[in-house]
Amino acid sequence: MHAPSRHPAPRTLHSRIALLALGLLVAGCGAETGPPAAAARLAAPVAVAPVEIGPITLRRTFSGALEASAEVAVAPRVGGQLRQLLVDIGDEVRRDQVVARIDDRELRQATLQGEAELAVARANHDEAAAAAEIAERALERIKVLRADGVASEAELDGARTQALARRSRVSVTLAQIQRAEASLEAARLRLEEAVVRAEWADGDDEVRLVGQRFVDEGANVAAGSPVLSIVGLAPMVAVIFVPERDYARLEPGQAAALATDAYPGERFRGTVARVAPVFSRNTRQVRVELEVENDDRRLKPGMFVRAGLDLGSEEAATVVPYAALTSRRDQRGVFVLVSDTGSTPTVRWVPVEVGIREDGRVQVTGDGITGSVVTLGMELCDDGAPVTVAAVSDEARSASRAASGSVPAGDL
Repeated sequence: MHAPSRHPAPRTLHSRIALLALGLLVAGCGAETGPPAAAARLAAPVAVAPVEIGPITLRRTFSGALEASAEVAVAPRVGGQLRQLLVDIGDEVRRDQVVARIDDRELRQATLQGEAELAVARANHDEAAAAAEIAERALERIKVLRADGVASEAELDGARTQALARRSRVSVTLAQIQRAEASLEAARLRLEEAVVRAEWADGDDEVRLVGQRFVDEGANVAAGSPVLSIVGLAPMVAVIFVPERDYARLEPGQAAALATDAYPGERFRGTVARVAPVFSRNTRQVRVELEVENDDRRLKPGMFVRAGLDLGSEEAATVVPYAALTSRRDQRGVFVLVSDTGSTPTVRWVPVEVGIREDGRVQVTGDGITGSVVTLGMELCDDGAPVTVAAVSDEARSASRAASGSVPAGDL
């Protein structure tokens, strides 16, 4: 004796609906009363939801990361050994604050040498000026003697030559003084630059923080080599990348709400500050910078964020559940419930244009979309088909929506 065969039980709500429809069809075919056409038009079990007229907002969420609003690399203008580092990571820094010192012993020696060279140049100038004055007096005496016929023409020419040489020597010593003064000024400037200060734009008195330390005390650093990175944290900049479909809806000043895993459940306010005019050729996305309030400095550069933007809204839109959308002959549409008193309800196929989507709701535009629309069982329907409206649990509706292939794929 053979064991009776066992058929696997339907696992999805759509399978149960299909079997129910098949059972009703078989029962109708075995009935003695009623024409065959009536049996072929058995009511399909469906679930419906009401059509809403009201506001809907296009909200998009983009992933990105936080960046400092300003970042300054602090570097000494002179090379040498880093003798002292006065701040460390996380310390507050103000503009023109001393943050490090370079060993300045050689620079001090160079300054002393420059002062000595200047003193020598001035002494040489004084000597040359005195010699020039003596030579001028000697020339005047020779001129008088020559007029009296006592001195010769050769003696007069010699006195003139000597006076000219002494005057030239004075000019040379003046130039030497200028050169010594310039050298001394350069030495003093290098000595001052051994003191490393935090410098950024004048008028910006924001207190900033040390973000990174690149060297330690005692290390030899070259001129222009950064020792610290100082960042501005108020405000912060959130960088997101937006696809082409949303680009036309972006404009500076739009409000944004940001969330980060560092502070679960909290929202931070921001605004669109800049929208790049160039798309990436690889991703077809555009860089967007959001300015984020951060007066308490809890947000830090490098944090991952999710930014929600309201890109558009309609105040009196026709709204249906997203699950109501289906396709017929490559056209999107919905089945509208037609219910006349005393007769079996039917459905009417209405092509639609899709607008704003918000969570599980979507804006549609079409003719005569009122009352209720089919949200479950639309694969059993066609235009004018009779239906039976069944109550469906939320769990069954969610499972059916996930398993259904009738809802067009992709975001709106």
